[in-house]
Amino acid sequence: MIAPWSVFWDHNRFAATSAAVEALMGSPFVRGGVTGVGVITMIAGLSEVLSLVTSRRRETAGPPQAQE
Repeated sequence: MIAPWSVFWDHNRFAATSAAVEALMGSPFVRGGVTGVGVITMIAGLSEVLSLVTSRRRETAGPPQAQE
């Protein structure tokens, strides 16, 4: 995993190919953008898993029974 705050981000071969790319990847705005997209993706994934778990719980519980 390559995260903008890790050592691997600073020593990236792709970034070292060009001074412009290296300057862009070193920008705090780019690092913040990559982090933001990652956080949004993680939240969306957790939301999907949570909705899947709750829908399965409802299916296994069965239909509500009427009380007499």
